[in-house]
Order: sequence, then structure tokens, then C-alpha cells
Amino acid sequence: MLRPQITPEYAPKIEADDDICKCPETRGLSLLSQRCHCIVEPNNLTRVSEFLLLGLSADPELQPLLFGMFLSMYTVTVLGNLLIILTISSDPHLHTPMYFFIWFLSFADIGFISTTIPKMLLNIHTHLRIISYVGCLNQLYFLMFFGCMDSLLLTVMAYDRFVAICHPLHYPVIINRYICGLLILVSFFLSVLYSQLHYLIMSLLTFCTKVEIPHFYCDPSQLLNLACTETTTKNILVYCIAAIFGGVPVSGIFFSYTRIISSSLRIPSSGGRYKAFSTCGSHLSVVFLFYGTGIGVYLSSAVSSSLKSGAAASVMYSVVTPMLNPFIYSLRNKDIKRALQRLFSRSA
Repeated sequence: MLRPQITPEYAPKIEADDDICKCPETRGLSLLSQRCHCIVEPNNLTRVSEFLLLGLSADPELQPLLFGMFLSMYTVTVLGNLLIILTISSDPHLHTPMYFFIWFLSFADIGFISTTIPKMLLNIHTHLRIISYVGCLNQLYFLMFFGCMDSLLLTVMAYDRFVAICHPLHYPVIINRYICGLLILVSFFLSVLYSQLHYLIMSLLTFCTKVEIPHFYCDPSQLLNLACTETTTKNILVYCIAAIFGGVPVSGIFFSYTRIISSSLRIPSSGGRYKAFSTCGSHLSVVFLFYGTGIGVYLSSAVSSSLKSGAAASVMYSVVTPMLNPFIYSLRNKDIKRALQRLFSRSA
């Protein structure tokens, strides 16, 4: 459903500073209430049909460079993750719970980067930066879905490693085929719930005349900043949802690795300790990359006053992380390296 926007004839000519309205109607109001260009009556509102994505740079000379760079990264990401999916599917030695979860993680990474980069490339190629209101909400929905799916899959994989190292004799019983499917289904439905909550909150927002998003995709925080109405409650709700859906997986990963380290240190032989830690190396690298870049995006937007710096920092989180995951699993995992060699030898 399309949302309302102030028509030009009802918006008085004002000079906005940091999105604070200075027209007479807003004198005496709080800064939060002055976020909009002007406060008008509901009957003076019309419908917002599109947003303007400002992207990473407006410099025309940089557009070919950005197009080539992001097209290359997108191609490498999709092909790399597809190769991991093909390798796991074709090799019977990798039909184990751990690689079953890696299969779905690669699929989620393809969906995560495909939500934003193709639209960005299209905007650069056509010299148009428009995204429809419905398209913006749909992009936000799938971005939240695949991001949450990534987080939950990393938590499930941490639990898998915890059971394998701390309870090796019971591993086949605890992590069986039924439990694997159940964990994937729970991750899927929780991701749907998370993205649906964000979608509903953003669909309730009313937007002002300024509908320029200083990002290359529809970021929820930027949409909240563009909202014309009071957003304190919605801001609190969004951060509470993010804290729950982000804090619980991080806590699960932290607990799993606390127990893994404790159990590994009790192994008498150094070779046994090395084998225990080596099975977690790839997963730990992906966890640090995913959550490290995510925290970096949050800190850059909180510390820096430049909105462009936040958009540039989010490239690491939304583009570089899915691109590096296949390399981490193929270079640090001996089983996948051997499976890749068998796959290429059969092809040759």
C-alpha cells in the first residue's frame, strides 16, 4: 500500500538544516517532532510512490568504476557459493550435518547479496536511482530475512560443533536427520517473523517531501529518519527486535564456544586439542567476519555524522562478507578442498 507524502503546494519554502523544520508551524515543538519539513494536516497529504537511492557516490566519473567493482564482487559471490552448494551436493562424503548447514548458509548468502546489488547495478547502468515504495519494502523484507537466516544458521552450526566436540559419542543421536531439518525449519520461520515485523513497522511510517535515502539500499534506520511522524516508539521497537534476534544467537554462539574451549583444554594430547580446534576454524572465521562487520556498520553510523560513511561501511557487511565465506570454507576446510579436487578431476 502506498504511503502519504506532502505535496509541494502545501510545503512552505523553508531552509532545512539537518532535516529540522524551521517553518512557523513547528516553533516550540521538540526536535523529534521537527524531523519533517513541515507539519501539515492529514488532508494535505498525498501518496509517496517512490524513493531516491543516493548510492555511494554521485560523481559521474566514478559510476563505471563502481559498476565494474560491484559486478565483479557479485559474480564472485554467486559463483563461489554455488560451487560450495554443488560440491556438497555431489560428494557423498560431505553428506553430514555440518555440511548440510553450510549448504543452507551458502544459499542464504546468495539471497542476501542478491537483494541489494542487482538493483544497485541497474540504477548505475540506467542512471536512475529510483526505487518504488513497494519495491523498497520488499527489498527491506528480504534483506532482513536473509540476514537473520545467516545469523541463525551460524548459531545452529555452533551448536553442531558443541555437540560434536563435547558429546562425541552422542553426536549421531542428538544431531540426526530429523533434528537437522527441524533446526533449519525453526531458523526459516524465525527469519520470516523477524522480516515481517520490520516490514509491518516500516509500512506504518508516513513520509515527508524529502524521500532521499543516503544509501544504496532501503536501510531501516534511514527510513525511520525520513519518517514525518513521531517514531520514538517505532525506533524502540525496532531496536528491541534487533536486540532479541541478534542477542540470542550471539549468546548461543558464545556459550557453545565457551564449552568447546573448556572441553578441548581437557584433552591430554596436543594433537587431539589441535584437531578439536581445527574443526571450528572455518566457522569461527565466518562468525567474526559476519558479526564484526555488522558491529562495524553500527559503530560507524553511531560515531560518524556522515551518512555516506555508514553506506560505505555497510558494503563490508552486505557484500564483502558473503563473498569471502566460500573462500574461507574452501581454503580452511580440508574436506571441502578434497571434495573440490574430486569434483574438478571428474569434470576434467
